[in-house]
Amino acid sequence: MRALQFSEFGPAGVLHVADAAEPHAGPGQIRVAVRASGVSPADAALRAGRFGAVVPLPHVPGVDAAGVVDEIGDGVTGVRPGDEVFGMVDLARFGGANAEYAVLAAWAPRPAALSWEQAGGAATSAETATRALDLLEVRDGTTVLIAGAAGGVGTAAVQLALARGARVIGTAGQDTQDFVAGLGAIPVVYGEGLADRVPEADVVLHCAGEVDDLVAIAGSPDRVLTITGAQGVRSTSTMGPGADPQALHGLGDAAALADKGRFTVPLAGVFPLDEGPAAHELSETGHAHGKIVLVS
Repeated sequence: MRALQFSEFGPAGVLHVADAAEPHAGPGQIRVAVRASGVSPADAALRAGRFGAVVPLPHVPGVDAAGVVDEIGDGVTGVRPGDEVFGMVDLARFGGANAEYAVLAAWAPRPAALSWEQAGGAATSAETATRALDLLEVRDGTTVLIAGAAGGVGTAAVQLALARGARVIGTAGQDTQDFVAGLGAIPVVYGEGLADRVPEADVVLHCAGEVDDLVAIAGSPDRVLTITGAQGVRSTSTMGPGADPQALHGLGDAAALADKGRFTVPLAGVFPLDEGPAAHELSETGHAHGKIVLVS
């Protein structure tokens, strides 16, 4: 099969499309013929070697995919070949989705309201955002500040928090205020003096930017949760320890809301598989408003 891969760690230029062995579904897994797959900052960091040599080379990146089921592993029920699904790979493998075929460890039916491209970038953001909102105990009446509301996880978190009945404030750059407002959040410009612009929030989800003012806004470090590994506050992750590929409720919740017109996936860029390096370069700018997706 054709797959985006890298044989050495380094800049985006080390990525290339080449033949790779087809994966097969193991127990509790399904395989899909990929229609679209995601590119995330974690994928770019892994390729650049910022996590160290944690994967054997060559390595196929990507954790999100949407496609048509063509193989079902032992013990799997409720899905059959030909079904359209979106989901994510076994996160302990750190990738494998940016290819013609991918094995998924968690999935849900693709909502008709989401295009292949949108569904291909949805799963990890939906799962991470749901897990983070659960940990912060966001519910009806909660005021939540989402720092980095224009990114992949941030856009998902804004919509999922609003669906819970929360009041959502979202930080973003000056040129993305309308984008954040369009998601339904109260937009605020990030940067120095944030505590003066957002005097109080019940809890804070940190997806991007500095954390200096966030504890003051929330009133306690225990009421701030980061997905970036920032120090001094509680942490959860988008990949590796803390991310649970078997926790399907985040995917199912997002899919149900999408079918009701209450959840969408803004796309920052859609690239053919051969243009994987350009997709990674866009991700590394830190200014992608929404998800970056590769189409097979």
